[in-house]
Amino acid sequence: MNWFKHNKRKIKMKKLLVVALGLLVAGTVTESAAKGQKKAQTPEQEKLKTEMTTKYDANKDGKVDEQEAAKIDRADKKKMKEAGVKLGGKRKK
Repeated sequence: MNWFKHNKRKIKMKKLLVVALGLLVAGTVTESAAKGQKKAQTPEQEKLKTEMTTKYDANKDGKVDEQEAAKIDRADKKKMKEAGVKLGGKRKK
């Protein structure tokens, strides 16, 4: 009879361990998914991005590629940095 109680206790501990690990994994997945979301831009940021895209999009495809981004002048780069707007160039993976 003592062996049976001991075995039940082991099973309960294993179940508890599985539940705890499951919660840990779920929390980690949720956190990493939240980090992947982009922040919404303010109307001012959207306006500046549209202006800069219109100004520097030479091939008129609606995007600023690497070559076009290289031609952005210093004043506009500073303005975009202060506003928190990014255009073109290489994307971080």
